[in-house]
Amino acid sequence: MTFTRNTPYHSRQAALGAEFVDRVGFAAAYHYGSIAEEHKATREAVGIFDVYYQVMIAVIGPDAAAFLDGLSVNDIAGMAVGGVRYTSICNADGGMIDDLTVFRFSETEYRLAPTPTRVGPVLAWLERNRGTNPVAIVNLGYRDAYLSVQGPQSRALLQSLTDADLGNDSLRYFQFTQGAVAGIPGAVISRTGYSGELGFELFYPSEYAGHLWDTVVAAGKAHGLRPCGLGALVTLRMEKKYPLYGLDISEASTPIEADLGWTFRAAKGDFIGRERIAEQAQNGTERRLVLLSADDLAPTFAIGDAIEAEGRKVGAVTSAAKGHTVGKSLAMGYVETGFDTDGLSLVIASAGGERVPVTLHRKPVYDPAGERARS
Repeated sequence: MTFTRNTPYHSRQAALGAEFVDRVGFAAAYHYGSIAEEHKATREAVGIFDVYYQVMIAVIGPDAAAFLDGLSVNDIAGMAVGGVRYTSICNADGGMIDDLTVFRFSETEYRLAPTPTRVGPVLAWLERNRGTNPVAIVNLGYRDAYLSVQGPQSRALLQSLTDADLGNDSLRYFQFTQGAVAGIPGAVISRTGYSGELGFELFYPSEYAGHLWDTVVAAGKAHGLRPCGLGALVTLRMEKKYPLYGLDISEASTPIEADLGWTFRAAKGDFIGRERIAEQAQNGTERRLVLLSADDLAPTFAIGDAIEAEGRKVGAVTSAAKGHTVGKSLAMGYVETGFDTDGLSLVIASAGGERVPVTLHRKPVYDPAGERARS
């Protein structure tokens, strides 16, 4: 397969035997031989992930907080400098244009990390709704490299490479700091990630990419580090019931339907889509995104497979993966309200005729309280 672009880590990944897939035009490492082993390394030790295709959008100006609050489901103005917040921006009907994270760099500067496939629509939405607001909206593109270091040994590994205090009292979950990492000045060290483990995401000038990869890999040998690909990110996020835009969520789904109602701040001011989201939060919805598990790893589910209850279809699978830690095949999908009770027994029926009993989960099947990421 021919790809448009390579990430700065490509030659090193190729030397490690990576299998590549396309991700927004980049050759992205899918695995290095075993998704299951990469998944296990992240849960038990530490994994590193090349997510170079993630970009930031800067929103700068005295009125940046008010501007973003008028678009965001979550509270933006209330963020502290150094804070990170997960939120959604929605259309007038409450449909999700994207789910994204917001970083507050100063009183007047925020940076948004949209889903890589949604950078264009997010930029267009920001520009469309800016009006006369004098904020600057800047696509920072690929000026920075991005490396995600995830797993219970991630703090010990990175602390050996930086003078920044990464202790739990100094840098809590969904906060970031800046400091030198492996001699690279001004790197952003964000305590975030898509694995559900203690982890950090690093942003730093692209010209240092090779140096940081080599340094992290060398220092990580003492901590059980393993390079990991997109395949492991898929299996890790499925155990945590983290939705993926384009599969589990879209402009056809609201945050309430996507079971992200916890991001809606009813007490905040008006924002685009608020009316429908508030109505659903109060009165309920016709469907809800849930997690489903089989008893073991044997079944293979596919997008579009029917979810059945009481002899009829009540929903459809939106994404699926193996839950290597929990030992179960997993799927996410929307089911009709009334069939979204935690612990309910349902059936997934494949297009080939296989019918697999599954159990419904409203919370993640792995670390449902989220204690490991906050440890």
